[in-house]
Amino acid sequence: MISEHLLSIVRCPDCRETLRRAEGPEGRVPLACTSCGRYYDSPADYLDLRPVRAYVEQTKYLDEALHADARHERVSPPLLGSRIRNDMLRDFLAPRPGELVVDLGCGSGRTLLWNRDLGATMAGIDIAPYFSREARQQVDLLLGDLRKLPFADGTVDKAWSLDVLEHLSPEALAGMLAEASRVLKPGGSLFVYTHVRKNAPIAAGLRWINRLAGQLERWGLVDLRQERLRKSDHLNPLRDIPHLEQVAAAAGLRIARIRFYTPIVGGFVENILMRVIERAMARRAAARIAAGRLKAAAPHDDEADADAAAVREVRSAAKARIAQSGPTYAALRVLSFAMKLDLLLFGRVRSGPFFALLVKEKGHF
Repeated sequence: MISEHLLSIVRCPDCRETLRRAEGPEGRVPLACTSCGRYYDSPADYLDLRPVRAYVEQTKYLDEALHADARHERVSPPLLGSRIRNDMLRDFLAPRPGELVVDLGCGSGRTLLWNRDLGATMAGIDIAPYFSREARQQVDLLLGDLRKLPFADGTVDKAWSLDVLEHLSPEALAGMLAEASRVLKPGGSLFVYTHVRKNAPIAAGLRWINRLAGQLERWGLVDLRQERLRKSDHLNPLRDIPHLEQVAAAAGLRIARIRFYTPIVGGFVENILMRVIERAMARRAAARIAAGRLKAAAPHDDEADADAAAVREVRSAAKARIAQSGPTYAALRVLSFAMKLDLLLFGRVRSGPFFALLVKEKGHF
């Protein structure tokens, strides 16, 4: 979606001057910078405001392989780990009507959709155009780089960034936080969920769960290939919390609130229980797909293609079932509630993963 309000607040990412509508083909949204003259050609459902010069460092999330399971295409209600993140966002950041709130690294745009009921004016920006169908239709979206945000100084009330910082190098992290600070109003806040490299002893429980998941994969009971692809992009620039404080302070931000999240219960639910269920469903789907090909005398695809198709089918079916099935949704809500035990039991233990509210110092420009 591209609203008139979005068009009124965006700026050229290269020179930060105003953009105006320009002549262009029907079904597109052409804009031109009033200062440098650069022409931006966008589709009808999101603005493409990437800087003219691409950075050498680019996320692997631009690779189509990372989206082969098509999890971005349809949005389900926030459940399991997503429910934990979203509840903490609403608690820490508390967007309100009249505020402009931006999702920095919005992915599919699902978190924007989950929080529309709060009444704030929201927009999402990501470097990869893998937005869900619902987000394209219902919320303002931008394709852009977090190190060159297309907003004027001091225009954003609040922002959030979930599962993003760990994908950045130290240089990219400094650039991203500096840009977030630039566009935030004095006293504005940025909510983040990420992790530092230094862990607490309780993280041994999560390592044990991951080893168990690896053994289950060797037995063919789970499939972790997609997760390995996603985590292969992790650069983990933050050493520990004091390092976070230093990096934030350099950008004119201070840590106003922090809560740690070592997902022991959550790790078992998401990395073991849900993976076993997904793998079993994928195998049944793969068998149906193979039977359909034989009946249609279709050319045989390799096993990887069949597996990818099965995973896509399973994820699509699961999201439809969540939307339509009271018992399935209720069961997942119970598991989501159980995962909150990690926050209750370990939320004060300084560990790797954390939720933090960073506030822009009022004297910083």
